[in-house]
Amino acid sequence: MPTFRYFVAIGVGAAIALSCMEPGTSKDLASLAQPQSDRKNDECTKQKDECKSSDLSAELTASPQDSQEGEAIADGGDEPTASADEPVATPSNSSVSEQPQEAEPLAEADDKSTNLAQSSEPVPSLTPQAPAPDILLLNTNSNPLLFPTRSEEVQVETTVPITLEQALELAQRNNNQLQTARLNLERAQYDLEAALAERSPTGTLRADFTRTDSAQQELNQGGTSVVDQVRQLLGLPPADDDDQDDTVTTSLSSTVELSYDIYTGGRRAAQIRAAREQVRLQELEVESLVADLFLDVANAYYNLQETDAQVEIAQAAVVDARQSLRDAQLLEQAGLGTRFDVLQAEVQLANNNQELTRSLNQQRITRRQIAQLLSLAQTAEISAADPIEVAGEWELSLEQSIILAYKNRAELEQQLVQRNINEQQRRIQLAAIRPQASVFANYNVLALLEDEGDLADGFALGARLQWNFFDGGAARARANQEEVDIAIAEQNFATQRNQTRFEVEQAFFNLRANAENIQTASFALTQAQESLRLARLRFQAGVGTQTDVINQQTELTRARVNQLNAILDYNRALAALQRAVSNLSDSALVDAP
Repeated sequence: MPTFRYFVAIGVGAAIALSCMEPGTSKDLASLAQPQSDRKNDECTKQKDECKSSDLSAELTASPQDSQEGEAIADGGDEPTASADEPVATPSNSSVSEQPQEAEPLAEADDKSTNLAQSSEPVPSLTPQAPAPDILLLNTNSNPLLFPTRSEEVQVETTVPITLEQALELAQRNNNQLQTARLNLERAQYDLEAALAERSPTGTLRADFTRTDSAQQELNQGGTSVVDQVRQLLGLPPADDDDQDDTVTTSLSSTVELSYDIYTGGRRAAQIRAAREQVRLQELEVESLVADLFLDVANAYYNLQETDAQVEIAQAAVVDARQSLRDAQLLEQAGLGTRFDVLQAEVQLANNNQELTRSLNQQRITRRQIAQLLSLAQTAEISAADPIEVAGEWELSLEQSIILAYKNRAELEQQLVQRNINEQQRRIQLAAIRPQASVFANYNVLALLEDEGDLADGFALGARLQWNFFDGGAARARANQEEVDIAIAEQNFATQRNQTRFEVEQAFFNLRANAENIQTASFALTQAQESLRLARLRFQAGVGTQTDVINQQTELTRARVNQLNAILDYNRALAALQRAVSNLSDSALVDAP
């Protein structure tokens, strides 16, 4: 039968166990990044006993210091290896936990992060800024035929944190697809120069050196002996000097001619207009590629922020799981808990470690994806330097956005330019069966080398008319093909117009929905943090279960992920809406050449 000493021992053990427990470690991601010394000093000011118990808890658990140690934690299974008092070590590119202590944390549902109507954050500009000195290290080699053959040439040596603006600048400078489009534009400009050259006259210089042995003259002179023919081939004089062969003539003539097509049936003017429209088409292609590239870079950057935050969330979940495991172990040691509670906590910690490993793996993949998109140097890698926050707000209505997209989208103008090119091609084909008129003038000089001083010159002026009035209908058939291409371009314009409207509407609706989700997720995160705190207190007081704590930990992790997704999805929708209406500032993404 229990005695008085038994109850005293139980009470003392329970008091020691409760004094070693913290009220809870479920904190916001920003507070988790607070320096360890500051946190301990604050705790010591409020309760000195907790400072003493922190040394005891350090022997049970250990905090992950970086991504590699996080992987070691995942491999370690359910054994506790870190202290719950130590802060979560986040990657150097952390966009949430690296905010100053005075900054408002991501998890707080305040007016600045949730009231989008009063948000003062500017919309990310699509015009890249001048690169910082460290960014220059990320530029790829200027030789496109670079082919690494050694492992050290592709080994990542540096990771540079960059902002979204710097990522856009790198993309515009390094992206291979954009460079190809610019080369195509340069090629089109040279084609225009070639077409404009048709306006100038054509100058031709021709020189002929001729040595002729006339058969007719040979017959008139009675023929030439075989001996004389052989001697002629050898370059020797004839056997009989008195009987010279006058059948061989050597002459040198040259001619200079200028010609100009005064009428081409509309072919020359159509070629020039078609070349100009082709240059405009390539300019629009570059503009469209720049806009698409900026959207892709923005989405890749937001994906990079998301994976970084997922690592932080997974690390915070590991810390919460370690705290629960420590509480369960201390209660078991005091005789107030069961082995079942400890096993549940160990399983939860192992699951969270696996999730941390997956997050770290996804982070590495995302970093390499954006490196490929930006065409970075072989030995360079980037991380996100911008904090995760609402990028801005959209002040236009849906109808205004649609009209603005119709005015600005390069894809719509491309179809109209393509229609004009097909019209000029139709005229070029019809010019083949129309009259062609040209004028010419030439001057020629002729010299006979057998007679010294025998030199003559002359000139000619004239006009030429040529008309291929019948070709079996080939030119007309080719013109009809161009008319069909004109109709196709018109249909493509209608298709692109409908696609543009859908893109604007889709991005607009996503933006509005995610704006509401930010407020809901922020509120849910606050409630989940409070629920976990209460669940821990109930468990420590003996009126709750370990299952309640684990469930609240899961809900807190889900709330953090939901808020992260709401903010990043809002930013993605904003970037998509900006792309759908093209560049808002000046409606031109590239300078006209």
